[in-house]
Amino acid sequence: MIRSSIRLLSFCAVFTYVPMLFAQTEKQDLASLQKSIAQLVPVPIKTELSTLPISEQQALNKLIKAAHLMDTLFLRQVSANNESLQAELTKRIQTAPKGTDAQALAQAQLDYFLINKGPWCRINHNKPFIPNVGDKKKQGNFYPEDATQEEIETWLKTLSEQDKAQAMSFYTVVKRNPKGQLMVVPYATEYATELKEAATLLEQAAALTQNASLQKFLKTRAQAFLSNDYYSSDLAWMELDSDIEPVIGPYEVYEDEWFNAKAAFEAFITVTDQAETKKLVQFSSYLQDIENHLPIDKKYKNPALGKQAPIRVVNVVYNAGDANRGVQTAAYNLPNQERVIQEKGSKRVMLKNIQEAKYNKTLLPIAKIALPESSQKNISFNAFFSAILMHELMHGLGPHHVYQKQTTVRESLKETYSAIEEAKADISGLFALQYLMDKGVIDKTMAPLFYETFLASTFRTVRFGTSEAHGKGMALQLNFLLQDKSITINKQGQFSINYQRIKKAVEKLTQILMTIQAQGQYQQAKQMLDTMGHVTPAIQQVLDKLTQVPVDIHPEFIIQ
Repeated sequence: MIRSSIRLLSFCAVFTYVPMLFAQTEKQDLASLQKSIAQLVPVPIKTELSTLPISEQQALNKLIKAAHLMDTLFLRQVSANNESLQAELTKRIQTAPKGTDAQALAQAQLDYFLINKGPWCRINHNKPFIPNVGDKKKQGNFYPEDATQEEIETWLKTLSEQDKAQAMSFYTVVKRNPKGQLMVVPYATEYATELKEAATLLEQAAALTQNASLQKFLKTRAQAFLSNDYYSSDLAWMELDSDIEPVIGPYEVYEDEWFNAKAAFEAFITVTDQAETKKLVQFSSYLQDIENHLPIDKKYKNPALGKQAPIRVVNVVYNAGDANRGVQTAAYNLPNQERVIQEKGSKRVMLKNIQEAKYNKTLLPIAKIALPESSQKNISFNAFFSAILMHELMHGLGPHHVYQKQTTVRESLKETYSAIEEAKADISGLFALQYLMDKGVIDKTMAPLFYETFLASTFRTVRFGTSEAHGKGMALQLNFLLQDKSITINKQGQFSINYQRIKKAVEKLTQILMTIQAQGQYQQAKQMLDTMGHVTPAIQQVLDKLTQVPVDIHPEFIIQ
């Protein structure tokens, strides 16, 4: 069994951390911390690899080693103190008297640290679970620790367009030079040691695989780690057609809560489920039709989506970095480079074994509490799977650039972007499923399954916490639908769909969110999240009944 791990710094580094950091930890309630850990239930994740040729199995082993390096880099991106803190926790386990509460507490702290990739609980509004570490910094480790968001914004205004683009690139950090002035440093320089090692491992994997498209991606991604130019490798990934389906590198921007500009390192090492993938190919052919019928002004629609919109169903072998922290990803839609999306579209990847684990361990027990008995019969894995698929498909539809402006939606909405985008993908995914049912592509009898499963899943996602983009975006949707009365609450506090109103309400919220994006309405986005992106007493009443239901899974990767 292999669990996600981070390479340790030498113990000499721990003395750079705050002295006496752990002076009060023995007073901490061990039982409380263990209860927090239990909210992410351990689930063995195993994928059959014996059918792969030996050459591909050998290449896969190289990729898993490279993935470990993404853990190292992500930990550093979250906080400059993370690596030394991890080393100190490990030292405390080794030096504490065996079998004591002190040793058990140190072990529990390290376990939860590795799950969260830092000392802050991601499913509890980033509250620290280790004493004296302070609050989680919204800028991560992408900007100087002593900088303010206002200072960065003022500095950006002094730059040329070209220099500003570099400063706000996915693949650079902002630091101070010896004179204290702000400067831009490419990832290839900032993380040179690990990226050179990762590049070597990808080159070795490329030499082992017999698949030409995988070989091309691995070689171009190895070059990207050294050159800081990810364009060619993103194109190669879009063209990848292989039994091994890897993602490795910097992608999502959730950790940068200032500007949503800096990409975090992650890895999904997976193998393709060819049979399930073939079943979903038809959905790609309807994307332009869905785009054409979005409930927004025609001028905001894209008349020519990217030529490719491949869908892959895969099973996870190993995840790392941003792909394995706190709540687990069920699917992803990549790449995020607007240039690549415009030229090639984007690829949707469904993590089937992760989704099955989530459905069984969290969604089914939530539905038994949050929904009345008459609705529970409509909870369906196929509906859950389809909703996640459509969520990922809808990330690629709708506005990506602000209308008649040379700026992206991400840049205009700043820190609100991720939550608004996740809410848009959820609700417009439900809109798209209804559209395909109305069109006869999907059987109309599926409607109760889609809507009831969506409703149960709102509680699953809100439990991730409103400090997290998916949780905050889902709280916005749930509050909107409650205010519209398209979701109702019975005397027992259980939630139901109002089928006379839900279709129009879904269409209306899709229109509102996509118009905010199309017009780059930062203030409107902020106001919506401030007023609706929170847990109301009625929602909290249900959440309080879910204390015995895990919030999510914690995968334990079994690799033979």
